[in-house]
Amino acid sequence: MAKTYEKAGVNLEAGYEVVRRIKQHVASTARKGSMGGIGSFGGMFDLSALGIREPVLVSGTDGVGTKLKIAFAMDKHDTIGIDAVAMCVNDVLAQGAEPLIFLDYVAIGHNVPEKVEAIVKGVAEGCRQAGCALVGGETAEMPGMYGGGEYDIAGYTTGVVEKSRLIDGSKVKAGDMLVGIASTGVHSNGFSLVRKIVADAGLSYTDKVPEFGGATLGETLLTPTRIYVRQVLDVIRQCDVHAIAHITGGGFDENIPRVLHDGQGIEVEEGTWEILPVFRMLERWGGVPHREMFNIFNMGIGMVVVLDPAEAQKAIAILASHGEKASVIGRVTDVPGVNIVLQ
Repeated sequence: MAKTYEKAGVNLEAGYEVVRRIKQHVASTARKGSMGGIGSFGGMFDLSALGIREPVLVSGTDGVGTKLKIAFAMDKHDTIGIDAVAMCVNDVLAQGAEPLIFLDYVAIGHNVPEKVEAIVKGVAEGCRQAGCALVGGETAEMPGMYGGGEYDIAGYTTGVVEKSRLIDGSKVKAGDMLVGIASTGVHSNGFSLVRKIVADAGLSYTDKVPEFGGATLGETLLTPTRIYVRQVLDVIRQCDVHAIAHITGGGFDENIPRVLHDGQGIEVEEGTWEILPVFRMLERWGGVPHREMFNIFNMGIGMVVVLDPAEAQKAIAILASHGEKASVIGRVTDVPGVNIVLQ
């Protein structure tokens, strides 16, 4: 028992209890190729088990930003881990990669085993949704760095794609269709503005909003980021996908152009998908110009798949078979810029 260390604010026994609590959650994410178990110095994965001839590894790392502040306010921590996984795996998916492994890092002011277990339980759920193994992580107790029960979380993933199947946007051409896949809400971007809007409007996260089906504002904002891995990989297997854009910070204006060539642009037609009530309310409460909303939030579209027009409906049907709402929301043009045709 390290009593001297405990006097400095670090409880080693609580750390040991965290490991005991999260073992079952970590074990539930095992997949083909995963090796070892929790407690090793490094996470391991047997790439040869996949039988890929020319493997290209695609890695991504991210956090969930100030969405954490809402989790603190609601004292709800069991979904924020899903967000951490989603932000990483959806990014590597955009290159056509199947996520294989995930590692998480939680830094917390005071180690509360029940809270850390809830966070990691969410991480494990995200990994199960993405089909990747949680092979390691770190929980750092850092007294003096985080106060009032606060913490930060970051994630890292590595995926693999056959070199010949790598999606790099090189096939994108004018006339290609943009198939948008519905988001579940704000996901994990734009929360600095969200929190300002809520504060300036004098709202509380515990307020019930009729437009949200009776859910509280906080519950709606904490809706986990959608993980698109299994369904989009199915589209990739059956269609010739030219590019994929994960709609994160910067909305439509910053993310879709990342897959275009010089001289290309996009035209998006509002009304071809459902803009979720949460975006309508944020726009109204914050007095945000309607066009600007598309440059901040995902506006109800979490991912965009770019394909030849002949394959757009096939992709939509595949996504529908996975329970996804998808539609053609626009097209690639030979006019640079992002043109959103507003209603």
